[in-house]
Amino acid sequence: MTVGVLGCGTVGQDVLNLIQKREAIFADLGVRIEVAGVLVRDMSRPRACPPGTPLTTDPGFLQECGVVIEAMGGVERPMDLLRPYLRSGRPVITANKALLAEKWDELRDYALDGKLYYEASVMAGTPVIGPMSTVLRASTFQRLQAVLNGTCLYIITQMEQGKEYAQALAEAQALGYAEDPPTLDVGGFDTAHKLTVLARFCADGNFPYGRVQVQGIEHLTLEDVQGARARGERIKLVAELESGGGEWQARVSPQSLPEDHPLCNAGASRNAMVYEGEECGTLIFAGGGAGGMVTASAMVGDLLDWVIGFPGHVPLH
Repeated sequence: MTVGVLGCGTVGQDVLNLIQKREAIFADLGVRIEVAGVLVRDMSRPRACPPGTPLTTDPGFLQECGVVIEAMGGVERPMDLLRPYLRSGRPVITANKALLAEKWDELRDYALDGKLYYEASVMAGTPVIGPMSTVLRASTFQRLQAVLNGTCLYIITQMEQGKEYAQALAEAQALGYAEDPPTLDVGGFDTAHKLTVLARFCADGNFPYGRVQVQGIEHLTLEDVQGARARGERIKLVAELESGGGEWQARVSPQSLPEDHPLCNAGASRNAMVYEGEECGTLIFAGGGAGGMVTASAMVGDLLDWVIGFPGHVPLH
């Protein structure tokens, strides 16, 4: 089976390495994965890819691929590359929550047709989209709360240890946790993208990104964070979806939560989600929500699903 990869940063490299590492599990299914091409911007940049990886700046290899793994990020550039590919009826695997949130008008029909696989777009390798798109549909959805951005989690944790916001942010950037500029993370927009994706499985299959109310952590002070700790609480950047006033309300904002709240203990230093359904009760998901190999594990898992014959992640109709 012929695979093409768009992007070869940390995630793209780890996807390629994991496909090679898990060669035996594909062989058990009677399949050998052949990488037709890996699209990069700079051929000279050093990369930790399997030997013989066909790096190229020419996306022409997409014409011969049975499935494409998009790991380049951004919105307009990947959409331009994927548009003709999707029109040909072939599937795409992606972790790109911004693309899914902002280009849904173009992508929705492909998702409804089972051509989009995107487990890694929310909480990376911690499976939440799979359950929400399948077994949890039988339960009447009531509410969810989630911590979905590792950069904000790191910054607030550092502030709890006495560091000012600016210092904690600078450290996050130095460690590669935050982009430069970091607005997508600290402004709450990355979390809003992810909440939009989740809402389409439990509230409205066409939930628009523009309906999410967004407040980031830029104005958090050391006094806010340490004051919460003194009260036995912890501040988290929380994504929340619930019904109110006859419609679904989606918001992202810093909230002060009791220390025994699941987002504070199960999700102490990890992404976490509390999902409430009338029949299924309260469910807690927690785990790694970022990192190259964590994300790659979900993307290669999606590739395995496609090989087996499972459809992609279908939103509510």
